[in-house]
Order: sequence, then C-alpha cells, then structure tokens
Amino acid sequence: MELSSRIKNVNPSATIALTSRVKQMTAEGIDVVDFGVGEPDFDTPQFIKDAAGAALAGGDTKYAPRSGVKLKAAIARKLKAENGLEVSPEQVLVTFGGKHALYNAFQVLLEPGEKVLTPTPYWVSYPEQVKLAGGQCLFLQTRPENGFKITPEDVLANAAGAKVLLINSPCNPTGVSYTPRELRDIADVVLQTELIVFSDEIYEKLVYGDAEFASFAALDRRLLERTLTFNGLSKAYLVPGFRIGWGVVSGRRAVMGEYLEAINKLLRARLCANHPEQHAIKPALQGDQGHLEQVKAKLSRRRDITTEMLNAIPGISCVPPKGAFYAFPRLNIEGSDDHFVRQLIKETGVVVVPGSGFGQEPGSKHFRVVFLPPEEVLKAAYAKIASFYEKYMDAGS
Repeated sequence: MELSSRIKNVNPSATIALTSRVKQMTAEGIDVVDFGVGEPDFDTPQFIKDAAGAALAGGDTKYAPRSGVKLKAAIARKLKAENGLEVSPEQVLVTFGGKHALYNAFQVLLEPGEKVLTPTPYWVSYPEQVKLAGGQCLFLQTRPENGFKITPEDVLANAAGAKVLLINSPCNPTGVSYTPRELRDIADVVLQTELIVFSDEIYEKLVYGDAEFASFAALDRRLLERTLTFNGLSKAYLVPGFRIGWGVVSGRRAVMGEYLEAINKLLRARLCANHPEQHAIKPALQGDQGHLEQVKAKLSRRRDITTEMLNAIPGISCVPPKGAFYAFPRLNIEGSDDHFVRQLIKETGVVVVPGSGFGQEPGSKHFRVVFLPPEEVLKAAYAKIASFYEKYMDAGS
C-alpha cells in the first residue's frame, strides 16, 4: 500500500517524539521530570467540569451544529469586551482545539506552492499543516539578541510572493510576547502588502509582569478583513483534553463570506466538534476567572526560577519569557542540541526538547523547557542540568 506524498513529507512532532521514551523510562522505574509537553499541571476549575458534566447528564450527546452550539455567542461577547473585536456568532467556528481551526484555515486558503511567512522558532505543527495544504513556509529567523521577535522590516523584505503571515503571541516555544506597539508596527507594514495574517492567540491570558496582550485584528479596522484569529479553552482554562478551540473570520460578510462558507464546507465534512465539552465555553469565558490569577502567580514564580537558575549556569543563557509557560535557553556547546538532550535524558531523567525540533536559527543550539512542574521539582531539575552541563563540557562532547 503506497502512502500519499503529503503524509510522507510530514515530520514527527519534536514533543510527541519524546512521549514514548518518557513512558518507557517511567515503566522501567526511572525517575523522570518531564519538561517536554505543554500541558498545565493545574486542575480544571470545578465549575467548568460541572458544565460539561451537566451537558452529558442532560443528553447533549448527539451531533451539534457544524460550526458550534449557540454558546459560541459567548466567544463573540468575549472578543468584543476583552479584545475590542466585534464579530457575530456566525463568524466564530468551533473546532477540535485551536490546531484544527488552523488546519481548516490553511486548507481553504493555500494553493500549492504558496508561501507562509513563519517566524522561527515555531510551534511544531505550523510547518506540517502548511505542507498538508500544499504550501511552503518561508522562515523568518529570530534570535535571542532581538528577543526572538520578527520586525516590520523582516515582514516587508519577505512579503513579495507570500500569502500568509503567522503571528503567535505569546509564543510557543520561546515565551516571547509582542507589545501592542510592536504589533502595530507590524500591522502598518502588513497593510502595505497583500498579506493575510493568521493570529494564534491561545496564550493570550498567560502574560506576566508588565506584558500586555493585544489581539492583532483589533489593532486597525482595515485588518478585520486581513486577519483570522485562533484561540481555545485548552491553556487558560486548563482543559487540553476537551479539544475545544475556535477560529474567527472577522470583517464584513460581503468580503469574507466566501471564505467563511469554505471553512464551513470542511466543518460539515467532520460533522461537529465535541458536543458536551462545548457547553463549557460560556461558563469558562463568563464565569469566575479567579483561577487565572492563581495560575499566573504560580507560573510567574516558576518562570523566575527558570530564568535565574538557567542563566546562572556558565554556557547557558535564557531570554526571560513574557508569556505562555515556555523558555528557550541557548547552549554554548560544540555538538548538537539533539545529542545534548539525549544524553541529559539518559543520565538525569530530565526531559526537555531540542531546539532543532522548533526550527531554530541555523547553527544555534537551544532546548525548550516547559516550566509547569512545582517549584521544588524545577529547582531540583535545574540543579541536575547544571551538574550535567559541567560534566558534558568536561568530557568535550
């Protein structure tokens, strides 16, 4: 049986690739600290569980409307109240998580060979989704020296012949968060081009210190018909297993209606998103948000521990994350980051992901840390990394 050329070109996820190794080590009784997967370790708020449970008990186990139940009106209200983005419920498309919303958008927009401007380091699913749609990524390289951020000049210099610009702020894997001013400067350049913007805002509520979130489409009315916005419940509301996300097609229906209908064609093909879990949307967005401050306070302390302890290791440097729950420290080593990580896991049980899996700048070496474990676990793991790094360098690896 011959596989399709599309699937042959898809690379395995750098994060998922470690999962089987972690399971094997755990089964062997090896003490593992898993910094590999971006899954919050906080419990889901009870009222969100109750909403999904009540939907199950009430019989909401049949097919739902293809683009989402009536509760998606809560998403539209949230966008207006919190982001300054006014859309109708019909412009909100509920999907199997934010990843599925992005997949649909690429499928209906890209022609074979069309280019997507993709900042690096990137979330691992972006290039593979572009490939599956027949497109090509044109990578915009960033580095620690510029805070892992693209500039308006980067966009303008590469816009010719490109169709889409991807924005992910706050970002996986670096934790970078663009300021509203930085996004406005990029928006000004976008408006000089024909680019469409895909704005992945899944980490919008997880920003720290003086960082301020801004929704790209709301920066200028002219962006409404140039921007698709993506979000979901997974990260801020601690329900990654619910697989509930959404895409927003903003702007006038006279302009965006054809695109909206094209996505609905795909949504009809998969019938509907998870029905009972959709009933958690309204209470999550409109209910008590107290858990968010607790989560952010804990993550802020864990971020500080991460930055301070990693930067204290000679030969490792770490840009302080402003959002999400990732850090992307740089290694000053001769060999590859992949070799470093494999040896680190083997000798210490501390599981991180090599930066090469996220499209880092060629020649550079990084690893991604997910700073979700409790503080005492983080401190012990970073102490192990420090000890291992010294041995690794002494061995001339």
